[in-house]
Amino acid sequence: MDFLNKPQVNNSLLNQLRNQLDVLEIRDDKLARLLCTIIPSHCPFERNISILGRTLFRIPPLCKLNPLYEQVVGLRFKCLMYLADECGEDVTKYC
Repeated sequence: MDFLNKPQVNNSLLNQLRNQLDVLEIRDDKLARLLCTIIPSHCPFERNISILGRTLFRIPPLCKLNPLYEQVVGLRFKCLMYLADECGEDVTKYC
């Protein structure tokens, strides 16, 4: 019986983590710069595998399989907005 409740507990923990990332406010420019540097602007796992100039196959972007993908991308966007609006910084170097 306990194993039936385990996914619900994991889902609850995941939802709490999602909510915490959603409501997180960025108020420190050093933290915002760090997060913009750490969180990539595009999926780093997407690749084209080619030999001798011929593409053999393509690995699709796998980042969307991450259950926190939307929240992490939203956090990066919040950081970019904070740096652009509050600090007046040019954020094109993070794109």
